[in-house]
Amino acid sequence: MVDYCLEEWDELEKEFLLLEEEHKSYSQQVSDVKAVQRKCTSAIAHQRYRIKQMSEMMKRLSKNASPDVKAKVTDLEMKIAKRKNQFRELEDILPHENGIYLKIVLGSVNVSLLSKQDKFKYKEDYERFKLYVTIVLLVMALVICFVRYRVTDAVFQFTLVWYYCTLTIREHILRVNGSRIKGWWITHHFISTAAAGILLIWPDGFTYHQFRAQFVIFSVYLNVVQMVQYYYQSGSLYRLRALGERRSMDLTVEGFQSWMWKGLSFLLPLLIIGYGFQLYNAYILFDLSQHPQCLEWQVLASSVIFFILFLGNTFTVSALLRQKIREKLIETVKMEWRNKYHFNNKVESNLQ
Repeated sequence: MVDYCLEEWDELEKEFLLLEEEHKSYSQQVSDVKAVQRKCTSAIAHQRYRIKQMSEMMKRLSKNASPDVKAKVTDLEMKIAKRKNQFRELEDILPHENGIYLKIVLGSVNVSLLSKQDKFKYKEDYERFKLYVTIVLLVMALVICFVRYRVTDAVFQFTLVWYYCTLTIREHILRVNGSRIKGWWITHHFISTAAAGILLIWPDGFTYHQFRAQFVIFSVYLNVVQMVQYYYQSGSLYRLRALGERRSMDLTVEGFQSWMWKGLSFLLPLLIIGYGFQLYNAYILFDLSQHPQCLEWQVLASSVIFFILFLGNTFTVSALLRQKIREKLIETVKMEWRNKYHFNNKVESNLQ
């Protein structure tokens, strides 16, 4: 039996020597990858610097230049714009420095993922996380409709704080890895974290119970809308990515995006009702803050936060719709001009 164990040990020794060689090779390749990453990042920064100098020079040249020179400058500017887009694509798979928020939360740890597959997998995990937690929050909101205890309310509100805090961290990691999340939606989650935290520490009393039923109904509606949004947006993104019209790291959000134009009549009314609900919450809370029995600062603070959320959401969606309508009008004018141009050319050719 001892001889058998010794033979096994000798075999394990040989396997361990091979393992050490493999690990040494792995360590060297990791060092090589890091060196190539630094070289690529440095080369892109150098190209950006030279292009910036070239752009400044072209601005000076085009002021009093002849039409031929201006045409050449315009052509070069188009090439520069295209090159800047190429830089962004190259940087998608290069490591990025953490932003201020991630440095505060995680320190200087590198959260850049190496491959596009890993980045897409992390994005999909983020989407599943949002969906599963939204379902849990919907169930909890329905439960506290009937179970009216401050403890169960506090559990729900603490879950909201944890959820929005986790979302902000995950979204900053996604931004480091190439996702172009609009700044307002990240800010929206920071503000929502503050709102949930204020609700959590709101003392059990007259004002809390006056607003509780309205907040529970709002929470149920909000989670239902977010689930509807998720299924619609994920389906739209899947089709657009298959057609090559959207990037693989685009995300579902709690608002309206330019690529959701076809769902205007479907999602926009739901969003408008939700934003109106936020404004109504702000009004009721402000009115409640003027009540003689109101002694808590949380009432007025919650009113201000709901009003900020209403303003931010409404302004963002309105600006997007205005931009999209303008683009549609420009496209229509261009199409009419092309049709008129082709028609005139056809008439002239027939007359000839």
